[in-house]
Amino acid sequence: MEPVEIEAKTLIQKSKTPSNDYVINPYTGCVLGCAYCFASFAGRRFGRSVKEWGDYLYVKKNAVELARTELAKMPEHKRQGTILLSSVTDPYQGHETKYRLTRGILNELEAVAYPGLVRVLTKSPIVTRDIDLLTSLPRAEVGMTVTTADDKVSRWLEVRAPLASRRLRTLAELKEAGIPAYAFVGPLLPHFATRPELLDDLFGRLVDAGVSEVFMEHINLKPYIRERMDQVLAEEPEEVREAYLQARTKEHRERLDAIVADLLTKHGLGLRFEEVVHHDDNDALRQRPTPST
Repeated sequence: MEPVEIEAKTLIQKSKTPSNDYVINPYTGCVLGCAYCFASFAGRRFGRSVKEWGDYLYVKKNAVELARTELAKMPEHKRQGTILLSSVTDPYQGHETKYRLTRGILNELEAVAYPGLVRVLTKSPIVTRDIDLLTSLPRAEVGMTVTTADDKVSRWLEVRAPLASRRLRTLAELKEAGIPAYAFVGPLLPHFATRPELLDDLFGRLVDAGVSEVFMEHINLKPYIRERMDQVLAEEPEEVREAYLQARTKEHRERLDAIVADLLTKHGLGLRFEEVVHHDDNDALRQRPTPST
């Protein structure tokens, strides 16, 4: 797949995600193509359907120049805000090794000693390339999405993403470098409700990697996401399909919440927002103070 280079009009956007003030997406689309990704709507402005998620990538080739210009114009009081890289793409998907947009943006943030929190969310070990910049920023942290400790499951749902085991090693490398890092266990896979030992194993491996805090979110199964998930689930055993069907219910979420609470206590892990977030709760979360990091 060949990426398409485009000229963006703006880069630093006001965020619609909890606890972030601004968001930067250097790319539109994501070649990782995870089956459960809520961001599969992102290509609509280019005429891309939800089913095409993972098969296209638009590269904002002027992203670094925009970052420089927009940071220069940003009033001092707004520079206290948290910037997220990224919300609807992975800033370290494979093409970043060629385009180096995320690195360039971090370099611009470092050049102005951006005083607010710079938060990176990724599935990719490429983030370790930029440890020098992340440690130079006044405040930076990395969230690594890890939904399972089982490489077979990660390959099933996250076909082109780095394996779960590699992400766990990346978390350990970031912690060893002194970079604050947390795990984003999102989505919380529905089959954990009947196989809690699998979540127990994941939490144990996160602790082994040096993680002390997790951000967790229930799976978002809005119709446009179910459209893609149903294709992935079609050939799975009945109990797996049933788990994902039940995941739409309040009872299922409450059962998972209880499992999570017990296992967090067992492993001594902190939980951001003090609850497993459900996508319908996002508006309420936006009104809350940003948790300490």
